[in-house]
Amino acid sequence: MFTNRSPVAVSLRIYSEEADAPKQLRVGARLDKYRIASRLGEGGFATVYSAYDTIEDRRVALKIPDSRHLANSQTIDDLQREVRIMAKLDHPGILKLKDARFIDGHFVMVFPMGDETLADRLTRRIARATAVDYALQMIDAVAFAHQQRVLHRDIKPENFILFPKQTIQLTDFGLARIQTSAHPVSASGTLGFMAPEQAMGHPGFRSDVFSLGLVIYRLLSGELPDYPFEAPLPGYQKLRKGLSSDFVAMIRKAIDPVPNRRFRDAIAMQNAVSRIRYPLSDRSVMQLGRSDNPSRISQRRAA
Repeated sequence: MFTNRSPVAVSLRIYSEEADAPKQLRVGARLDKYRIASRLGEGGFATVYSAYDTIEDRRVALKIPDSRHLANSQTIDDLQREVRIMAKLDHPGILKLKDARFIDGHFVMVFPMGDETLADRLTRRIARATAVDYALQMIDAVAFAHQQRVLHRDIKPENFILFPKQTIQLTDFGLARIQTSAHPVSASGTLGFMAPEQAMGHPGFRSDVFSLGLVIYRLLSGELPDYPFEAPLPGYQKLRKGLSSDFVAMIRKAIDPVPNRRFRDAIAMQNAVSRIRYPLSDRSVMQLGRSDNPSRISQRRAA
């Protein structure tokens, strides 16, 4: 649908100019084959809806920017970038973009429907082995994005979606960029998970590592440190509980306030964690190292 030979930005402008007056969005409304079931959330310039695909007979999530923004060329450029970035990221740990087009005056991005966000899941107790499994999958997903030179810039619990069979996927590439060179940009991101250099307008792969490290720290400790970090870090004893010293050291390195002390990117972080065969100190779980998803772990006790 989107290829290098078909400039998406131009196409989006053409369709937005030719589109009819936007259809009112309400529960039960139809957008082509999609029937809106409920509003899931709103943030930035877009709203996310739960919907039903009447052709494929499955639930989906619709991300729909406010039609008032579509006259803004910068918004169109941002949509183009998000669509093209997500279309090229084919990985089990990254939410797949199923469809992207104008329907009844609305630009609609369609995604598989998950169970809940990691932010929602963090309100309930998570088994240690499950939390470690999620952490390994998240590192694997961000490492793949970095391999494609994609800088996410908004890694946080709300942007990880949980699916059945203990699967977690990264989404919302609305702030993402293809990293070609270091250059100042606006300080976009989410306070609390944004690296200090990103807040100053200098994001990079190391700042994604910082945000990812904080998400994992929050997942395993139940606490989120405030910058500037001062020892002892909140929840640090809970973080260490049951984890191998190497796994704890990996997390501490990822959230170092000094960029050059962190992993240079999530690829280096993934390489480091791949050398930790037993993430839990009691060795009750071990990394599988499967080629299809090397981050998954086995809970069979080692002999």
